[in-house]
Amino acid sequence: MNTNAILDIAMQGLLITAKLAAPIVITALVVGFAISLIQSITQIQEVTLSFVPKAAAVGVAMLICGHWMISEMISFTHVLFEQIPILLGSAG
Repeated sequence: MNTNAILDIAMQGLLITAKLAAPIVITALVVGFAISLIQSITQIQEVTLSFVPKAAAVGVAMLICGHWMISEMISFTHVLFEQIPILLGSAG
């Protein structure tokens, strides 16, 4: 296994991680921003007012995107398992 193969696998892993985290992180960001905007307008500074809607929105995002996330992870794992003979063959 050469350095390019290791770097390629690491880059694929980082890309799939970013791709899978994006819906949840973006949802939390948008909901957090909206709640912060409402809090600054109404001057209500309650911690649970920020946390509870964000947690609910992230839960809904996971329900909506969960099937897609699992299928992406399964396809990535299949690709990695298919590359094992090629990677081991290049080492010997």
